[in-house]
Amino acid sequence: GVLEVSRRSPFACWFSSMLFCFGGAVLSGIMMAEPPIAPLSNSTNVLLASLIWYLVFYCPWDLLYSCTALLPFRLVLSGMKEVTRTWKVLGGVTQASGKYQDSLLVMIAIGWAKGAGGGLIANFEQLVRGVWKPETNELLKMSYPTKITLMGAVLFSLQQTRYLPLQKHHLMLLYTVFNVVNKVGVTADNDWSALCGGSQ
Repeated sequence: GVLEVSRRSPFACWFSSMLFCFGGAVLSGIMMAEPPIAPLSNSTNVLLASLIWYLVFYCPWDLLYSCTALLPFRLVLSGMKEVTRTWKVLGGVTQASGKYQDSLLVMIAIGWAKGAGGGLIANFEQLVRGVWKPETNELLKMSYPTKITLMGAVLFSLQQTRYLPLQKHHLMLLYTVFNVVNKVGVTADNDWSALCGGSQ
């Protein structure tokens, strides 16, 4: 798995992680005919992602992983991820509407790509690690985050084109709260189920 790749080829592991972190921006950049390397030009984001990657894979005694595996930390991180997803989807829709004001389909595609890009380019990321699993293609078998991101892209695109009579900040709040409550609930439920199943 990934731990084996991190020991055998740290650069491939790092590059794979960066693809997953910045996959949405890279994919939406390609779709908008912009340089796909542009998201990596923000050195602060790349350094922060690299530091977290390093601590996850090479921290002594797996200290960072052990801390983030605790339920309270996982719940907070899950909620933060969903808040980030909202901003990514909205950023993609806004970016697309800047060039294609009336193209609903383009706004949906770019918002979806920016919000779920890491999952959508997972097959390419797997190739970087030396693994090929075509049965895990997100377009053929969508995961929950990919579906919820598509739903968000549709909602934000409808709002942007004024088909959905809702203020942007109200939609952002509703979508974010829905995502955070669902994700935190599923994470807590999975942990509780594992705990109950393990004690029987």
